[in-house]
Amino acid sequence: QVQLVESGGGLVQPGGSLRLSCAASGSIFSIVDMGWYRQAPGKQRELVATITRGGNTNYADFVKGRFTISRNNAKNTTYLQMNKLKPEDTAVYYCNAEKWVNGLQYDYWGRGTQVTVSS
Repeated sequence: QVQLVESGGGLVQPGGSLRLSCAASGSIFSIVDMGWYRQAPGKQRELVATITRGGNTNYADFVKGRFTISRNNAKNTTYLQMNKLKPEDTAVYYCNAEKWVNGLQYDYWGRGTQVTVSS
């Protein structure tokens, strides 16, 4: 019932910046947490950052000090500001939304946006 559409990925040089956006649509009223995950070739998907509806954030160690997750509840959108990008940040970045309905938890995923950090 929830659609997530990521945007903002692309090719950047090491040290550069990108700002990813994730817009939620559909049955979005009960979304609680949103976040970003990434998956590099040959690796499992890993958590990058999460943010609650109230703005509490959580970051993976490898992005602390470089990435910032934010949220605009009025626009049903979450953002990931990525600074000082490194080649190892290259991955498909996925948006996630957590929703609770009638005591059940649901997780929704976007289709991903490619981030490539290369010279």
